[in-house]
Amino acid sequence: MKKLFASIFITALFFAGAPPKKTKIWLCGDSTIAIKQTNTYPETGWGMPFVYFWDSTVQVNNLAKNGRSTKTFISELLWKQVVDGAEEGDYVFIQFGHNDESKEKTDRYADPEAFKANLTKFVNEARALKAIPVLLTPVSRRKFDTTGVAQETHIIYSALVKEVADKEKVLFIDLDTKSRALYQSFGKENSTLLFVQLKPGEHPNYPDGRIDNTHFNELGARLIAQLVLKEVKALNTNLNSHIVVPKVK
Repeated sequence: MKKLFASIFITALFFAGAPPKKTKIWLCGDSTIAIKQTNTYPETGWGMPFVYFWDSTVQVNNLAKNGRSTKTFISELLWKQVVDGAEEGDYVFIQFGHNDESKEKTDRYADPEAFKANLTKFVNEARALKAIPVLLTPVSRRKFDTTGVAQETHIIYSALVKEVADKEKVLFIDLDTKSRALYQSFGKENSTLLFVQLKPGEHPNYPDGRIDNTHFNELGARLIAQLVLKEVKALNTNLNSHIVVPKVK
């Protein structure tokens, strides 16, 4: 009897000391989300500051890579990491379109029907794992007309994401529209402050300068991440109880 009680006591201590199971957020997408190497700074994916918005019970797994489309995310087995690792209650954020729509890059290009089929595959396979998919339209590029109005840059592929989200009844964030409104609030000239826009000699990583209206600098990535967080809050999932405000040192 003493041995039985001792065994129960030891088992109770073991489980009492076990760390709580983490909820994982899987970020699937392209260079606008991805973690960057130091030799490409100040280029910053919005997934990098996004990790700081969560308490210790949430783990953000950023699988996004430069140049990836839904097609190459599957063929290069990046999606397989989600299938092999995601668990019940995890969240799978899916943002593609920039590279799927690049007809001139045949290795990446996914025509509209293939794009929808790939998004549907992601949704169905995440749900089969009892994970929760979240579809995002591709974040907008910076483009203004001559009157200073921010223009749509993903007209076809953003609509396709919404179509799949509506059909499959998936949590949905229209990051294309929200990011374009952000650029508009800054205006045509000041919105350059959100992107990798450098004069020659201004940064050692880009001695010849760089004019980029797709990829964010640290400020742009942080503001886009904050936009995503605001939209996550509006979805009113159980992630809301795990949001923290980063402390400024």
